[in-house]
Amino acid sequence: MFYVQVKRIVKFIRRKVKEAGARGVVVGLSGGVDSAVVTALCKMALGKGVIALIMPESETSQEDVADAVEFAKKMKVRYYVVDFSRVYNEFKRAIPIFNEKALVANGNLKARIRMCILYYFANRKKLLVAGTGNRSELLMGYFTRYGDGGVDFLPIGGLYKTDVVKLARELGIPKKIIEKKPSPGLWKGQTAEGELGVEYGKLDEVLRRIEFRSDSEIAEEVGLSKARVRGIRKRIKLMKFKCEMPEVA
Repeated sequence: MFYVQVKRIVKFIRRKVKEAGARGVVVGLSGGVDSAVVTALCKMALGKGVIALIMPESETSQEDVADAVEFAKKMKVRYYVVDFSRVYNEFKRAIPIFNEKALVANGNLKARIRMCILYYFANRKKLLVAGTGNRSELLMGYFTRYGDGGVDFLPIGGLYKTDVVKLARELGIPKKIIEKKPSPGLWKGQTAEGELGVEYGKLDEVLRRIEFRSDSEIAEEVGLSKARVRGIRKRIKLMKFKCEMPEVA
């Protein structure tokens, strides 16, 4: 299963790069498991045709930065550390309604600055931007539109989060990266499961059943309340627009 999965994704990466006439890919490497898996798969597919960007700002965990640098070195991937703290601070000064307490809006701004940096490298080096989103987060709309959602293709977009973790173990991703508490790292104390309101293990079990089972059946099988399952179903419906092109009148 592992071999088949890796072979399929590696083939997909090569096809996307070839179709675009690109020289390779650029990946945002955060120090988390998703970006580590994508970087490893791109390295397998393209060899030297991979650039990793590590993009911290003042609130970024230094442990994450160190882990990302160490992983890039281990993979022998060319990498750049681009600290965009000054850029973000200029936005803060320029936006008249900026509010330090608006965590979501400010976090989305950071994600969109990172997207701009990725695409600058992509344009200059004739690369594609390889996204790091997984199926769980795509279905739940747990990403920033035109931020980490602004990419050219999604190598692990068909894998649920728990499947990404399994794949990471098979690929030999460092244990400390795999076992980190998932977080977009957009503000201090942020955790993915805290914002989603459910741990990934339970969430993925719901998502695997959502098209074929009723809320009551899923709740009983997975061990969540019916209200929680209903909330997940509602969120999927509400967030569907984030994966679609803007509608034309």
